[in-house]
Amino acid sequence: MLKTLFLHPPSFEGFDGGAGARYQAKREIRSFWYPTWLAQPAALVAGSRLIDAPPADITLEQVLPVAKEHELCVLHTSTPSFRSDVKVAEALKDMNPRLVIGFVGAHVAVAPEAALRSSEAIDFVGRNEFDFTIREVAEGRPLAAVDGLSYRSEGRIAHNPERAILEDMDRLPFVVDVYRRDLRVEDYFIGYLLHPYVSLYTGRGCRSKCTFCLWPQTVGGHRYRTRSPEHVADEIALARQYFPQVKEYFFDDDTFTDDLPRAEAIARKLGPLGVTWSCNAKANVPYETLKVMRDNGLRLLLVGYESGNQQILNNIKKGIRLDIARKFTRDCRELGITIHGTFILGLPGETRETIEETIRYAAEINPHTIQVSIAAPYPGTHMHRQAVENGWLQNGGKELVNDHGVQISALSYAHLPHTEIFDSVETFYKRFYFRPGKVAALVSEMLRSPQMMARRLREGVEFFRFLSHR
Repeated sequence: MLKTLFLHPPSFEGFDGGAGARYQAKREIRSFWYPTWLAQPAALVAGSRLIDAPPADITLEQVLPVAKEHELCVLHTSTPSFRSDVKVAEALKDMNPRLVIGFVGAHVAVAPEAALRSSEAIDFVGRNEFDFTIREVAEGRPLAAVDGLSYRSEGRIAHNPERAILEDMDRLPFVVDVYRRDLRVEDYFIGYLLHPYVSLYTGRGCRSKCTFCLWPQTVGGHRYRTRSPEHVADEIALARQYFPQVKEYFFDDDTFTDDLPRAEAIARKLGPLGVTWSCNAKANVPYETLKVMRDNGLRLLLVGYESGNQQILNNIKKGIRLDIARKFTRDCRELGITIHGTFILGLPGETRETIEETIRYAAEINPHTIQVSIAAPYPGTHMHRQAVENGWLQNGGKELVNDHGVQISALSYAHLPHTEIFDSVETFYKRFYFRPGKVAALVSEMLRSPQMMARRLREGVEFFRFLSHR
């Protein structure tokens, strides 16, 4: 094996660009997802090392001497961080010209040739699912013999055949072994999850066809390929031994509830372990399945409501009805399942009136906490193609964040300029959280737990600082 470094590079201060991030940006409060998409191939490459620079506050100056000791470096990149990541690659190559550097991630998977032409420091791109692609590179195979690879060779760029989609997900080794070896779980924060937490995937792909969603349209696909419930439970049992301080496990599958019988089967295996867990869910899970999951340790569901306007949901092919989402939310409240709801402003069809409608809808269904994002037209998605065809892109859609890593609106409509979309995020947050009932609920939560009190106060300071920086 080549001595291999997996690197999530330093970027904007507080920037969450890891492969677990649903969108890459600086968040309202300090938030970092686990770099699971890097940890997975790292678990396949013996003797490798994973550095996740942003949450550990590791600088480029600290990375350089470590990279000098390696023969192969694999960087995960994203659309917002690509230019910065290229500069990191160039610094690594300047320091060690013999270092072979590869880029992975959705941004380069959809445009591998453009990525390679952007800098001679990039030797190859691992396209789509790159786990076994990277292992074969690390084994020292000629790049020309590795499926799923685009690479630079003698002044030209070559594209090898696609790698076959991985069907037997149980072939993937546990990522928690890499977490224990190379990461510090206390570095990872998510506002709505208990701290410290651990996240991982139990499957890849998503059956939904949401036009804005990055992962299924680029590297994951629209078939939900899953690990067996036994495999998942075994990894959680091992994680409990490794991390006795962890208070919650999060399953970061695009839609964990895509396969309801399997979700129930996993829940029943987790119940005897006595762990608290949460997951991504669509707002249509039946009461019976919710109850099985709740009875076996489920605490919270991360739910993408996106909009309170049915036509916008239809426009983005969300595949959900507002009345079904309302019933689902009532069922969760009855069962005592917490919801963190996510909403997106600026989707195709958005108007001032639909923004108002969504704000009222969020207040009506009243999830415990919310996240408000701006529609981000990532290359490779249907929404990006729509934006190009209709002339909606600001600055050619090249900028999804500002110079501080804060998300900006890359879409602008004749009837709704990008400045209004951007400003509406702050309006949404203030009107949702500054209601007497919501303030009372959050204060009550804080009074019940000194730890939660300290955490919410810290997050409040970060939240207001974030708004002021916007």
